[in-house]
Amino acid sequence: MNRLNRMNRMSGTTATDIGTFTIRALDPLKDAELLHSWVTHPKAAFWMMQNAKLQEVEREYMAIAAAEHHHAYLGLRDGEPAFLMEKYDPRYIELVGLYEPEPGDVGMHFLVAPTDTPVHGFTRAVITAVMAELFADPATRRVVVEPDVTNKAVHALNEVVGFVPEREIEKPEKRALLSFCTREQFDAAIREARSVAI
Repeated sequence: MNRLNRMNRMSGTTATDIGTFTIRALDPLKDAELLHSWVTHPKAAFWMMQNAKLQEVEREYMAIAAAEHHHAYLGLRDGEPAFLMEKYDPRYIELVGLYEPEPGDVGMHFLVAPTDTPVHGFTRAVITAVMAELFADPATRRVVVEPDVTNKAVHALNEVVGFVPEREIEKPEKRALLSFCTREQFDAAIREARSVAI
């Protein structure tokens, strides 16, 4: 399997107490209307597409689909669309010149679908499923994230799955908190979460 096929392959399943999560490749045309409703929702302010038109969302995700170092996926809960996931190679996009990448680094973004009936623990289950999927690739050694410094909710979630903040960085679109999670840190965080749940 060549590198590009491996980067595009996502088909893992994660069973949790609140449902079964699966991840599939995003279809930028078929999924555009759904994505548009998510990224323009007030709760998605940190996604920075609040005023995007449907055609702009289509164009953005068609460009990602055509990119070698950036990939988008739709996450499903019990077969229903529930979250958006992006993975990228930080050597080529997002973080170029802002840190020293290491072999096996993978960048990640995720967005949970807005809902009027929130489920306790849902977002935590989503980020856990996303991380499990990324680490299912043996080539992934460390996940890199760069959320907005003011996004306290996602900082707390990141910490739960093992991320450790390194420093603040200045990106063109935001001031971000550069954070890392190794495979070992993720495994330890999951073990701790299980021991607390017992």
